[in-house]
Amino acid sequence: MNGFTVARAAAETGWSARMLRYLEQAGLVLPRRSPSGYRLYGLRELHQLRSLRELRGRFGIELTELAFAARLRREPELRRGVEAWLSAADDLSWVEWEQRKHERLLAA
Repeated sequence: MNGFTVARAAAETGWSARMLRYLEQAGLVLPRRSPSGYRLYGLRELHQLRSLRELRGRFGIELTELAFAARLRREPELRRGVEAWLSAADDLSWVEWEQRKHERLLAA
């Protein structure tokens, strides 16, 4: 199989052609290109598209969340920055202080 065009892949998987282009831009599904530049979706990409729909349905996650998770895997510096921020966020004592401050301001 040489691959399906974006229109045929959309028909086969239930995604719109526009969404397939978005998924490529987000780095979630990367079809190969024909010599003339057309997107060609093979069995691997069709499987990715079908399993992506199932994943979203099962866990109720948005495509932007998946795109960010993929970006975390590709960019180690970003991953370290997020991990450091999450570690610091575990100490929520500052949230309690801010909450009390806002309660005092509203009561005044």
